[in-house]
Amino acid sequence: MSRRLRILTWHVHGNYLFNLTQVPHDFFLLTDPAGSPGRAGRVGALPWGDNVHEAPIDHVADMSFDVVLYQHRAGWDEDRPRWLSEAQRRLPRIYLEHDPPQEHPTNTRHWVQDEGAMLVHCTHFNALMWDAGITPTRVVEHGVRPLTQERWQGGLERGLVVVNHLERRGRRLGADLYLRLQEQLPLTLVGMGSESMPGGVGESSQLTLPRQMASHRFFLHPVRYTSLGLALIEAMLIGQPVVGLATTELATVIRSGENGFIDNRPQALADAMRQLLREPGLAAQWGERGRQTALDRFGIDRFVADWMQVLHEVTT
Repeated sequence: MSRRLRILTWHVHGNYLFNLTQVPHDFFLLTDPAGSPGRAGRVGALPWGDNVHEAPIDHVADMSFDVVLYQHRAGWDEDRPRWLSEAQRRLPRIYLEHDPPQEHPTNTRHWVQDEGAMLVHCTHFNALMWDAGITPTRVVEHGVRPLTQERWQGGLERGLVVVNHLERRGRRLGADLYLRLQEQLPLTLVGMGSESMPGGVGESSQLTLPRQMASHRFFLHPVRYTSLGLALIEAMLIGQPVVGLATTELATVIRSGENGFIDNRPQALADAMRQLLREPGLAAQWGERGRQTALDRFGIDRFVADWMQVLHEVTT
């Protein structure tokens, strides 16, 4: 692009935001004194770049931006009319939708109904399931810039599951499947609130999680219905073999028996995980092929180029 943009956005998903800010524009994160959800700013262990700034909520209406990038419903429904000026509400605007519909999987109309906005999905599955109505849509698949140089070793004969608040989020995220499989296989659960479940070890920072991925024999993704998890892509990028359900976008990423294993039969998943525990060589093969898949499909350069194109569209 011919000029550097000033983009107002929200801190909704830290890892996604870190990858998004690899785009060579300036990002301003809406903040409030309480660090409310979505308004936390430059927090955590992530190595934020010099192009990431904060926009205090009491002053945001007086600041100058070129694009507003909404990332959650509260930002669109509440922050937009309350805190943004009339001129800012008319700016080129994007709504980044991180998830598939939570109410009805196929018949949910997205709340952003605005011909002047752009609705961006992070998977083709999400775009397929949402009813976008009058709002133009695009898909920008995930891209990941690895935070460390860790590579999979797999010496620990256990599987790793990474889900925040799994017990509270229940069947959609696969809490019941995890409990069933955890009785049969050695599994470690990482994530916020995981200590309340068998095998749970608590939360890991973005900088320590890659070491856990590198040490565990495989990565189990028990989630029935979600977007494509960044943790899963990060596991693939270090060469950790993935086992999961053949649902949502993952069905287009993993080819069973080649670069990982997916199936909708819990017993088939258990059998595949037992095989990986018995055969570290097979785990290495699946993991390396999965790594190549992730490099080809979810590389940061492609992600940045796709976002540059979207930003070019909305600003011209």
